[in-house]
Amino acid sequence: MKMCIACGMPMTRIADYPLYDISKNYCKHCANSDGNLVSFQEKLSALTAHYVQTYKMDKNFAEKTAYIVLKKLPAWRRSR
Repeated sequence: MKMCIACGMPMTRIADYPLYDISKNYCKHCANSDGNLVSFQEKLSALTAHYVQTYKMDKNFAEKTAYIVLKKLPAWRRSR
């Protein structure tokens, strides 16, 4: 089973891949509309918003948490 290098999501179905392209090592949630990987800043903003909405976190705390989580993933280890 492949794991997304940008968010860690398990990719178990072809529908999990951007534009159904199984050669990609990131999931459809980490791709933009043309199938390319989103930027670190875009992913950080999206994950921050998810934490704020889902877990009712303070925005600053959510952003710090998202940053720490993302920097542990292969796609973002060298970013920013």
